[in-house]
Amino acid sequence: MSFKCPLCMRIFSQRFAYTQHAQKCLKNVEVEVEEDDDNNDSEKYSSEMDTRSNLSSEYENDKVEVNDDNDVQNMSFDSIGSAISEMSLEDSNFENILDSSEEPEIFEEPKNLNTKTCTEFPNDAYKDLMLLVTKYKINNKGGNEIIRFFNKHSNHTESPLPKNIEQGRAFMNNMKFSNLEFSKVLITKHEDKDYFLYYQNLIQCIKNILTVPDITQNFALSYENYEYNRESIYSEQNTGKWWKTTQESLLTGSKLLSIILYSDATTTDTLGKSQLHSIYITLGNIPIWRCNKQDAKQLLGYLPILEAANKDLVRDTFHKSLRHLLEPIILLKDGIDLFINNENTWFYPRVSTIIADWPEAASFCLVYKSSNSNLPCHSCLVKRENLANIDLSVNDVILRTHDEMRKHFENDTQRSVCIESVHNFFWDLPNINIYLATVPDRMHHLDLGLFHYQIIFTCDILKSQHVNVMIFVIDNLYDENNNEVDNFVNNDDLTKLYEYWNEMYILSRYEEFSESDLEKFNDAIHRWARMFVKAFKFVSPSNLKLPKLHSWVYHIIDSIRSYGAINGYTTETYESLHKYFVKIPYRISNKKDVEPQLLRTIKRQAISIRMSQHSVNPAKTPRTCKFSARLFEFSLQDANTFFNEKKDSVDNKMRTGFARFISCLDSYLDLLDGFTIIGETRINIYGSVTLENGAIMCATNRYHNKVWFSDIAISMDSEESNDYISDKGLYYGQALLLAEVLTDPPLNLALIQCYRVYTWCRSHSTLI
Repeated sequence: MSFKCPLCMRIFSQRFAYTQHAQKCLKNVEVEVEEDDDNNDSEKYSSEMDTRSNLSSEYENDKVEVNDDNDVQNMSFDSIGSAISEMSLEDSNFENILDSSEEPEIFEEPKNLNTKTCTEFPNDAYKDLMLLVTKYKINNKGGNEIIRFFNKHSNHTESPLPKNIEQGRAFMNNMKFSNLEFSKVLITKHEDKDYFLYYQNLIQCIKNILTVPDITQNFALSYENYEYNRESIYSEQNTGKWWKTTQESLLTGSKLLSIILYSDATTTDTLGKSQLHSIYITLGNIPIWRCNKQDAKQLLGYLPILEAANKDLVRDTFHKSLRHLLEPIILLKDGIDLFINNENTWFYPRVSTIIADWPEAASFCLVYKSSNSNLPCHSCLVKRENLANIDLSVNDVILRTHDEMRKHFENDTQRSVCIESVHNFFWDLPNINIYLATVPDRMHHLDLGLFHYQIIFTCDILKSQHVNVMIFVIDNLYDENNNEVDNFVNNDDLTKLYEYWNEMYILSRYEEFSESDLEKFNDAIHRWARMFVKAFKFVSPSNLKLPKLHSWVYHIIDSIRSYGAINGYTTETYESLHKYFVKIPYRISNKKDVEPQLLRTIKRQAISIRMSQHSVNPAKTPRTCKFSARLFEFSLQDANTFFNEKKDSVDNKMRTGFARFISCLDSYLDLLDGFTIIGETRINIYGSVTLENGAIMCATNRYHNKVWFSDIAISMDSEESNDYISDKGLYYGQALLLAEVLTDPPLNLALIQCYRVYTWCRSHSTLI
């Protein structure tokens, strides 16, 4: 591979040599341009400027917008020319087009090179190319081949595309959007090295989330005292006790804006030698099912990772960074107005929960991280010797509070409660107890924690009985203690352990909990935990002194009462964010001073998403649904005869649908003014339908030889709502028939049997 300078036409065999030459050559061009200007040689000046423009456009200045704060330093991320990617003189094939790591971006740029900022692409072709390259992560080489192909076969006298992909990326980097700009601030200096926080303004992050389409539908604005049969129901965060007490502390007329944070350090390379510490934000006002989608979350920033022997300095750096990120909560004493559902609403932002693994939670709480400390739980003051005790009383589980921990810190007795000698920033935040807000996370507590231990300890027991198998079946693997092992574990007990685990885990995934559900869940947790301790206490090297075991047994129920269902604060839906905000951007960087490069990549991705949302193809009419698996076809006038013929060969649910079909269809047609159906109209009955949102609804007794009638939730208008018992505006039912009435236009209908909420008694069928 060789590289040709577009200025002096010299050819270089190595990229590095060419890069150094390009910088010098550009300076020479600038000098020549000045001389030509003095001599008023307009023709030569124009020629040289065109050449300089061609090259300098490939050296566009990349910037991360920063504040004018005294503590904030302006950043200019230089990019040396992309003339590098005028590519090889010989190699023009498409190999490794998708290998983004092959050609990292380079960030050294000649000084005093002006850049132009804008909010729109020069033309649609330019835009479509860059959106394509960004969406599919096409590298420079592959993108340049696309440009060459387009220019070769298009009829344009002047190409509408950038000269190369690097120029296009530089153009996107310099597009000006106030809500896509990041800042950096110096947090600390250690051993002559500066440690910066790269971040986005907290309020701007919130506004970005609120601009996502449909994100404010069913947006919670107040506490909901959700009850059934005189029992409190805990589901969304605004049904929990924290929301109630926090809302009562706000000024009359204002609303609570619940902030959920997720923080975690992740490796960026396969060897695990490099790390980035990212922190994300979402809102507890958003319904859980919607909040768990990726676009409901925003990257708040990259925290500095300080490697120092002085661990207090590391902790202080972490909390200084958090203070800088969350300080707007303290400064906004009068709250903030946000545009929600077409009207301005007065909010007070408050941090509700922090989702993190156990070491990260300890960093937020500034308690000792070691599980060998005297008081290893970050939520309470339980002693280490009681971590495996399943029968502790309320007096044995004393919760940590800000007032008590601050008092120990100020009196220099922090060691007695196992907290670090660093001021905890969260003591200064209103309406939060950081020791409870760092909620138990199901994925780290169960999936990666206790279940991992359970598998390891089970293997140890089976090995002691000389049972060498992969663990797929537990029961009947051994009968007696043939090897005379001390502390023998009966195989039946081991089987019950996994049965109890499954019961507990299924309950943990409930979308809502009544008080009786919580009692049932608590009993299931203790039943499993007792068997866990009985089976593994003598197998575990620490005698099961596991902080996660204690936290799950004694704190998860209170977390549900305070913050709603567990599904609202689990890291399962957050882990994938590392892929999009850390790992992929890191792979296309040059691996040096990576944070600014990552932020530029993220900015381009955000621009691509925004522009794609605004691009609409008017020629394409979206299909609201797609039927499949046609079961029956008949004419309307023969419907009753057809139903009588088929009623003995179908499921009871479909038989019910047949019996109600004509009457419900008549009721539905009465709602359509002037719409009539003739007797010869054909009707198709299908087994499944794919809805516009991608969900599949089924109504068939022959789905892989099994019955499948989908349970659904329906949102009805206010005129119909009085006929049903609602669950916060939703009504539940089951699909009985999926029908296509072949009129012009066709009617796509589903016969739904609606149920009363919770009792699941049949109400009546309706056609929607």
